[in-house]
Amino acid sequence: MTATPSPRNQSSSLRRALDILAHIRDDTGPGRGMSLARIAEELGINKSTVLRLTTPLIEADLLVRDRETGWFRLGHGTLRLGQVYLSSLDLRTAAAEPLRLLQQASGETCHLVVYEPPDVVYIDKVENETNVRMASRVGSRIPAYRTAVGKTILAWLDEEAFRVVVAAGMPPVTEHTVTDPTRLRAELERVRRQGYAIDDRENEREVRCVAAPIFDHTDGVTGALSVSGLATRMTPSRVREIAPVVARTGLEISHALGSSRSPEAGH
Repeated sequence: MTATPSPRNQSSSLRRALDILAHIRDDTGPGRGMSLARIAEELGINKSTVLRLTTPLIEADLLVRDRETGWFRLGHGTLRLGQVYLSSLDLRTAAAEPLRLLQQASGETCHLVVYEPPDVVYIDKVENETNVRMASRVGSRIPAYRTAVGKTILAWLDEEAFRVVVAAGMPPVTEHTVTDPTRLRAELERVRRQGYAIDDRENEREVRCVAAPIFDHTDGVTGALSVSGLATRMTPSRVREIAPVVARTGLEISHALGSSRSPEAGH
């Protein structure tokens, strides 16, 4: 008789299969893929195990394997999962029209994010097709400490959230990245006072962003929105001009979500 795998073994296999899925998701470009040998080497799993673990993922359309190259890439099942997840977010529905209007008013790329410690995750994006495309994409995640959207969310979270972000590390990605926890704390205090946050080329060397928080029916911060553009267009004076509009849009979305914070009163 064939022995039935123990629940522990099944759980371990599931975790390793999910590791493979996440590795392919994070480390390949659009339309590309990853070879069997690379997956095995980078995850420390032998090739036969990779083949065994990817079989159910392929059957569930979460992965596909190219018939010619043998490379693995994400399947259309991941798109269906993502669409179901996004459609369940009331925030995205409430923000859709205000985000579109903000993009038209600013002429720049607008983003909507939620917080998944210690990162922000982009859940919507509206951009001007005539401008240079931003590197961001829906579903991508970036450490909160170096983004305007991340800082504007952290400004309304508790001390524990701040400690989690600092503990995850604050390495520089440009010469402007804030890497000192004391300086970040001071910046969050300023964000609370003014109602918006600025990313001054801290995440991308040639991009400035201004962001504002979004609050839910409990008046707790539930996400953030931003306007992003090349620093040559998003000059400091332009940022100061756009910031109140971004903050007001955040309050309008918050109001739609049931927050008591009033767009008319500006707080």
